Amino acid sequence: MQMLNPFSKMHFDLPPLSTFPNIIEYSREYDEYIMWDFKDKISRLERDRMHRVQIWKVVINSAPNNDNKDFMAVAIYGQLNRLAFYKPNNKRWSWSGLTTDTSFEDAIFFKEKIYAVDYDGQLHKFDTNTESGTVVGGIHAPPPIGYTTSPYKLKYVIGCANGNILMLVRHYASLRGTEKEHKELETMKFEIYELRKGSKKWSRLHSLGNYVVFIGFNSSVQMLPTNFLGKGNQIYYTDNLIELKSSDFASTRDMGIFDLKDTSFRRILRDVKFFCPPVWCFYCLSSLM
Repeated sequence: MQMLNPFSKMHFDLPPLSTFPNIIEYSREYDEYIMWDFKDKISRLERDRMHRVQIWKVVINSAPNNDNKDFMAVAIYGQLNRLAFYKPNNKRWSWSGLTTDTSFEDAIFFKEKIYAVDYDGQLHKFDTNTESGTVVGGIHAPPPIGYTTSPYKLKYVIGCANGNILMLVRHYASLRGTEKEHKELETMKFEIYELRKGSKKWSRLHSLGNYVVFIGFNSSVQMLPTNFLGKGNQIYYTDNLIELKSSDFASTRDMGIFDLKDTSFRRILRDVKFFCPPVWCFYCLSSLM
């Protein structure tokens, strides 16, 4: 695994897929991975397929380099969407025992901690600065009151400039009445919840104020709009609901801009067939990232 800065062309190596906790070994003879599957049974998966489905998201806390001892990466991986952690000089991806039975959908670094939201809408917090050097954590806040789980909802967690935390819930639906019905999913609405500093209870939020947020395969990010972006109070999103779609990743193109003021969607690049799912590239990184 290798990280690449598309602007500076700098690159940085991360431990390979074979070092994730769910991988037993890679068989060169059969060109496949031997692993623990979602039933905790030993199974096999051919290499190219594993390279497509093993990693759902990787987020980092700072720019990586060989001199940055504080650098850290978090990955959401495998069929059960577990968390794995990496620190400099580690040769393998490590995991926290507290995440064994939890499927995660998003994770961020915020205020020197790791926050991650799981399938049930619970927010977890992990401390990375422990004496032992291991990552320790647990449930930080329960789901919002009245929240119900669904495979057609995807959640994102965002650290805000004011110190609060947002959780975005993205709702999907099939494109009914078209030839793509039941084959393609499209974003239909968003719900936003806010967790204020010191609180363990989510409150519903109906506006982002002057800010915009970006969600997708990247770290979920809040920032002030630039001249290029225009006005605030919008959500920019790319397609990352891969598990409910075709195995052809290039078909993913549920991308657009959602305006919270008038609840309107501006769908973009709908006819473009991507080689791989697109990600956001930020030239000027904010302090939150």
